[in-house]
Amino acid sequence: MRAVVQRVKDAKVTTQGRTVGSIDHGLLVFLGIEEGDCQTDLQYICDKIIGLRIFEDAEGKMNRSVVDVGGSVLLISQFTLCGDVRKGRRPSFITAARPETAVLLYEQGIEMLRKTVKVETGEFQAIMDVALTNDGPVTILIDSKRTF
Repeated sequence: MRAVVQRVKDAKVTTQGRTVGSIDHGLLVFLGIEEGDCQTDLQYICDKIIGLRIFEDAEGKMNRSVVDVGGSVLLISQFTLCGDVRKGRRPSFITAARPETAVLLYEQGIEMLRKTVKVETGEFQAIMDVALTNDGPVTILIDSKRTF
């Protein structure tokens, strides 16, 4: 499971001209779910999202989490994060989880995060437009399989 986390001043996602999710100060998270991902991967990713200390404290150091600053999370499912570009020029998405599997983990992730922070979402399997004001910019990649 992979997540790209961006610290944002604001972000919104629209589909077919209507806004389906928007946040002010917080985190925009793109979530890629792969075949074989399970609750352990999801818990790891959600714990990292909630706990990442990437917001500035009073001294200007990145030392506060999204919870500490009263921020929100905009969570968007994005299977293209599972793309493999090691061969050729066209990404292979063979490792991406099947939609019927991915949607269950995505929805469970929403519920896990909502226990701690306000969460807005995109629309699963929809063509979405995402607009954001990146704050920093600060962008972090989390991969549940690369825990070192």
